[in-house]
Amino acid sequence: MSGSSLEMESQVDKVYVAIGNDLQDGIGTLQWALKKFSSNSISIVIVYAANNIYKDYIYTPIGKLPASSVSDEKLEVYRKIEEGKIDKLLAKYIAFCGQVKAEILKTEKFDEPIHKFLVELISRLRITKLVMGSTFLESSSWKSKSAISGSFYVSRLKPDFCELFIVHEGKLVFLRQENNEGFIEDDQGIMIAKVRERSSFRGWLGKMFSETAANEKNHVTSPSSSTSNGSPDQWENYVQEIENYFHQLLSTNSDEDQDHGMENDISQTSPTEPDMPENMSAADKIKVLRSKICKARKVIQLKRREAKANVERQARAQWAICLCTCRAEELEARINEEMASRVDLSKELDIAKEDLYEIQSKVEEKKNKLNSILELERELSNKLQSSSLAKSRAETQLEKAVTTRAEMIHEIEELRRRRDVLQRRIEFCREKDAIGMATRLSDLDFNEFTAVEIRAATDNFSERLRLKSSGDWTSMYQGRINHTAVAIKLYDSASHEEFQAKVKFLSHIRHPSLISMIGFCSELKCIIFEYMHNGCLRDALFCSSRSSRRRNQGLNWHARIRIAAEVCSGLGFLHLAQPKPIVHGNLNPSKILLDRNLVAKIHGFCLGWYYNESDVLSDTRAFGNLLLQLLTGRNWAGLVEDAVVIDRAALSGVLDEMAGEWPLDLAVELAGIAVRCLSTSERPETVMREIDQVKKKADELVAGGECKVAIEGGGEIPDNAPSFFLCPIFQDVMKNPQVAADGFSYELEAIEEWLGTGHDTSPMTNLKLKHKLLTPNQTLRSLIEEWHNKRSIPLH
Repeated sequence: MSGSSLEMESQVDKVYVAIGNDLQDGIGTLQWALKKFSSNSISIVIVYAANNIYKDYIYTPIGKLPASSVSDEKLEVYRKIEEGKIDKLLAKYIAFCGQVKAEILKTEKFDEPIHKFLVELISRLRITKLVMGSTFLESSSWKSKSAISGSFYVSRLKPDFCELFIVHEGKLVFLRQENNEGFIEDDQGIMIAKVRERSSFRGWLGKMFSETAANEKNHVTSPSSSTSNGSPDQWENYVQEIENYFHQLLSTNSDEDQDHGMENDISQTSPTEPDMPENMSAADKIKVLRSKICKARKVIQLKRREAKANVERQARAQWAICLCTCRAEELEARINEEMASRVDLSKELDIAKEDLYEIQSKVEEKKNKLNSILELERELSNKLQSSSLAKSRAETQLEKAVTTRAEMIHEIEELRRRRDVLQRRIEFCREKDAIGMATRLSDLDFNEFTAVEIRAATDNFSERLRLKSSGDWTSMYQGRINHTAVAIKLYDSASHEEFQAKVKFLSHIRHPSLISMIGFCSELKCIIFEYMHNGCLRDALFCSSRSSRRRNQGLNWHARIRIAAEVCSGLGFLHLAQPKPIVHGNLNPSKILLDRNLVAKIHGFCLGWYYNESDVLSDTRAFGNLLLQLLTGRNWAGLVEDAVVIDRAALSGVLDEMAGEWPLDLAVELAGIAVRCLSTSERPETVMREIDQVKKKADELVAGGECKVAIEGGGEIPDNAPSFFLCPIFQDVMKNPQVAADGFSYELEAIEEWLGTGHDTSPMTNLKLKHKLLTPNQTLRSLIEEWHNKRSIPLH
């Protein structure tokens, strides 16, 4: 073997596979090719005829339209869509080849038919192995014969060096041609399709009777196949018999011509009348007569055969005429149906044209809307540019305001320094009266303030600083002493002795759950208490005023249990006081105040010591009623029935929804304690122990994350809140801080209320403001929001 042949054998064989758009047939053809040549080292070249019919036509929901009827942009979009579909199809073919090397040979459209182009492609590329799918020629939009005729054309005219394999539904098929007919058979010898190249009488009959008997309603049986029951080959048998009958007619005509010739010969040789010589002997006459009789018999037999043949021909002619008449009637009916369907199609075409016109109208309308939207977009773009310019100018103004604020802060610091100097001078002047003051307060541990200090702290008892409870004015005023928020209560109606006794009494009471006294003023008969920023419990539970809603957006159940425990602790301290118990005498939610951390403290208890046991029990009943109010959020006028608070279903229906989802077991325990307090069967010491147990369970539930606890809103100020986050007026963490002319930041609502009441001075320095303009403190606001985000704890 030569070296060149060895080199050719070592090369990888290329197998060309021609497949079309039918994915299932294409996969079957590739599978056959891979299986056929699996033993060889091959590479697959997928021959695909590109269907670029979109250059001439496009397909729409209403049918095929000329490409010139749409714009170039839409035609380009349609082209990209079609190319995308082809690319996806070819990608699936490549992926099916797996590890076998595969490439795509995409042919473009030419004017010549596809079967001729395929023969030229075989010769040009010297294709030695070509596997062609049965749908390759059908799926192409090129000019071509039928798929069968095209297959015979390629098979006849391909070069000898090319092996052609035609695959149908994953099976190899063979081409066979005989008697001017082409047959396609599979490997089992079953005919798949056939084609006849030249027309004939039989071809005309075959076209006429191409329908199968299963689709026929009326059957006409032939004399030779009268027992046929509409088998699939019925009309084919009819075609064969009618063709045989046609040949018989031709042969019969020739026989008739011969018979006529013979008859003429007989008639010519036989005179019409006997003409025998008189001198002929009798034997000769008999002989002549016998010959004439024999000829006459032959003519009679001939006529009889002719008559019999004519009868048979007439029967067969009647059969053929009947069969053709039925078929003609059937074809005429189908023609009528076709005409009717054409009328319907014409109507549908008119409707489709109307729909197309409507679609075009809608497209024009959409175009107009699109133009309007584009115009609006341009306007918005212009407005955006204007807004950007305005924003830049506002930022410049803000920078100037920040600079002005820094200068004002510097001036305020200087004023503060001067104020501190003046304060120290005032304190030095007051030292002269220190000995006398110490003598008068020798039995007190609290400061006594002058009337000037009290009036300065309350802005001369301004109505603005007067405290309310549930909308009612009280004799309490909010004030600031030594930069500390305080509550100042007036005792105008009390005598001097009663006032001094009150001061002395309160000086001996010290407990975390009782309001602490900071000092007093004998001249104005007022006592200074620590300021409770969240007001009284009554406002938090029942009041719907604006300020209450702002400060307390609802106490959660855990806070209520803690408040109950703190009130019980303070009440127990009073009841266990030595030498005798102290009775509050009027315990209700308005006598319980809440500080900035929602810590509860009792105030307003009676002056002096009491010895009556019933008075202590009255405080216990009042505490039981307070527990019910904390549970239900309702201001009960009197006691409730035991069944309402003991029954779990009834209790869950009356619990306050503002407290969140109560742990029902803890609510039942708390309700049981309330019922026992109302029945005056519980001692203060027992109530304190039971309340502490309930609080301990609540703390464990919250710590373990077993219950959801909503964060109290507004009024709660955590211990770690920076001081500059607090509004100097509301003493709450600010939500919308605004910088005033004095350089301090205030809550917008607070400073607007201050300025709205006619004040033109600073709430902090009492100096006159240069102007009443407010500037949003965005830096402080972002810091407060960041601080809130760090404190937030997600609920589990």
